[in-house]
Amino acid sequence: MDIATLERVTDVELRHLAAMAAIVEEGSFGRAAARLAYTQSTVSQQIAALERAVGGPVFDRPGGPKPVRLTPLGSVVLTHGRELLARAEALADAVDRFKAGDGRIDIGTFQSVSNVILPSVVRRLRDEHPGCDIRLSEEEPEQPQIGDLDLLFYDGRIDGDVERLKLLDDPYLLVAGPGTFPEGPVPLERLDGAPMVAWPLTCDQPGMEQAIARNGARPQIVFRTAVNDTLLSMVRAGLGSAVLPWLAIRGADVPSDDRLRVHELQPSLPAREIYLHWRAGRTHSPLASRAIEIAVEVAAELGPPPASV
Repeated sequence: MDIATLERVTDVELRHLAAMAAIVEEGSFGRAAARLAYTQSTVSQQIAALERAVGGPVFDRPGGPKPVRLTPLGSVVLTHGRELLARAEALADAVDRFKAGDGRIDIGTFQSVSNVILPSVVRRLRDEHPGCDIRLSEEEPEQPQIGDLDLLFYDGRIDGDVERLKLLDDPYLLVAGPGTFPEGPVPLERLDGAPMVAWPLTCDQPGMEQAIARNGARPQIVFRTAVNDTLLSMVRAGLGSAVLPWLAIRGADVPSDDRLRVHELQPSLPAREIYLHWRAGRTHSPLASRAIEIAVEVAAELGPPPASV
């Protein structure tokens, strides 16, 4: 390829190509100018700039009432120019949709948030932006990473080059079968030696169990699983009680289950903290910014668990 030609062609602007296409479609410089809301001299200047860039005339101008006609060079330029204009129009449309909140968002989540907070976030995002593409991934590793995610929910602060926003404190409560403990708050010391089912020792679980131990209680852990429904099934079956955060209890609709009882603990354990994370210094898309706003609103609407659960 001739470097000089390439350098000239890079001076071609989309407005030059748009003027050329309008002239071909309207048959004259004057009608093209009216369609584009330009003066005829402005259109002529744009075509002159285009011809300088491509190195030759793109129109034969017979004068008088006769329509202008493309030169062979003009036909080549118009074919490729229309492709560029179509791509530019698609780009403009994509930018407009992105600014309006369409596009894709990738969110990392975990069980409790997936059950209680995220459904409202997803529903409201889709209501406001029907064309958005929401991708969710649910896992809770010991050392989570933002990676390519736009947002990451996690029960605690994660390390690394991230920014975070605390959404809520998630207090721990005791779930037991009817009659296992008297109605009302249960002293932590009553859990000493009691059979318990529990989450695996990841995330906030070790800290919670250490807090119980500091209060003089060492429950007998008889089963561990990361699946809330399985834990609660074992409580219903009488295998043991469970200490779970309020979001997990609410997400499983435990308060309406007459086979389970929810008790406050005395003294209360340090609450689990729910955060929303994103990469530090990252410019959010409109969709991600709106997702953060909705998550904050949903968390505030949850409020604390009732005094008598």
